[in-house]
Amino acid sequence: MRGEQRMLIDGKLVDADSGATFENVNPATEEVIGTVADASAAEMRRAIDAARHAFDDTAWSTDRDLRKRCLEQLQAALEADKETFRAELIAEVGCPVMTTQGPQLDGPVATALRWPLEHMDTFPWVEDLPDTDHAMGAGSTRRLVREPAGVVGAITPWNFPLEVVLNKVGQALATGNTMVLKPAPDTPFNATRLARLVAEQTDIPAGVLNVVTSSDHLVGEELTLSPKVDLISFTGSTAVGRRIMAKGGETMKRLFLELGGKSATIVLEDAPLDHALMMGLGACFHAGQGCAIQTRMLLPRSRYDEGVEMLRGFFAGVPYGDPTREDVMMGPVISDKQRRRILGYIEKGVDEGATLALGGKVPEAHPKGWFLEPTLFTDVDNSMTIAQEEIFGPVLVVIPFDTEDDAIRIANDSPYGLSGGVWAGSVDHGIAVASRIRTGNIGVNGGMSMGPDVPFGGYKQSGVGRQNGFAGLHQYVEVKALAFPKP
Repeated sequence: MRGEQRMLIDGKLVDADSGATFENVNPATEEVIGTVADASAAEMRRAIDAARHAFDDTAWSTDRDLRKRCLEQLQAALEADKETFRAELIAEVGCPVMTTQGPQLDGPVATALRWPLEHMDTFPWVEDLPDTDHAMGAGSTRRLVREPAGVVGAITPWNFPLEVVLNKVGQALATGNTMVLKPAPDTPFNATRLARLVAEQTDIPAGVLNVVTSSDHLVGEELTLSPKVDLISFTGSTAVGRRIMAKGGETMKRLFLELGGKSATIVLEDAPLDHALMMGLGACFHAGQGCAIQTRMLLPRSRYDEGVEMLRGFFAGVPYGDPTREDVMMGPVISDKQRRRILGYIEKGVDEGATLALGGKVPEAHPKGWFLEPTLFTDVDNSMTIAQEEIFGPVLVVIPFDTEDDAIRIANDSPYGLSGGVWAGSVDHGIAVASRIRTGNIGVNGGMSMGPDVPFGGYKQSGVGRQNGFAGLHQYVEVKALAFPKP
């Protein structure tokens, strides 16, 4: 597997000016699967200039029919190349085949461009307000006009790379913006393949979408610092989000930040325990590398021991290993650095007094690849580091509670507020509890709200703004109030 090495800048597929490249490594085998252009700040600035020119001096921002035609072409190209995307995602992300049949690939290819396409004509680009009379003179007819924000700098993560890229591209381009995309250096092939499709199979004008790959994270910071970039759309860690917010403040950047999470599943006293506890396996889905994964499980003290034993059995049976196997739900973590970070959290959990009930080691059966055992911590207090910080690995912490109010307090006692779940004996009971949880997304009795029409984002340090749905579209536009004399 070689992948597409070149970047897309101003409509052309190009190598780095210096000729430099960096390696793309398969986390399941530790083998190099290809190389990618390693851009410097100079290439990033050129991409920003191209996006600025495409926004200011072409018809892209105003010609809705052109945008629709181009996005339809890109949709067709994605569908035709889907199996190549699948193979490359499994290789560069280490995500199991089953994840590509859902949120890693099939889901976003089916919806991420189609949903904004379907709503381009019904979006309230122009909204008339009631006429008004003023004592100082004649009355006015008033109107709200929604216009694209301008140049969008998009910085995307390695865990669900294509899903995040397509949702940003679909919403930003549909609303008339131009874009510079900086993908994560751990997983560049999905972005460079998209760049090739744009260049070779669509009429998207030069400069509308630019893709710049670099092993240097500070190259991406050019987007945050440049006065030519109007909006930053970032998905990643809270630590990086804080830096973007601080640096972007110098040029008053508009921001969308979808950041970390430490989401809780509350299992109430009257819940069906066997069904509820299956949700704990979500901590192992894609090796726990998901911001919305529920990695804290809150069990009533009266059923705690019973629940822990059931969880131990579930975790012992998690199928993990080679991500190319159809039956595997958990592959490797993305890198040796990430695995060492997770192992450090596991050590800290033990040091702070939690019980390592299962896992917590590098599996002997997988000497190659950055694998970790599914890990279960019990006897966890919510003040412990492993209950407060995002581990981003296959680690579930199980916390006891005494009363319903106690459970709600524990769930909300977090710097994050991205996702969560409630399991109860009735849906009404679950909804009543869910309404008291400070989080942007929550399911009751296994319900899932994810979809292109649902705004996704979080409270507190889980971010600013929402991706998808009409809230996502509104995020990429400016609102102009227009008034003129009544006829």
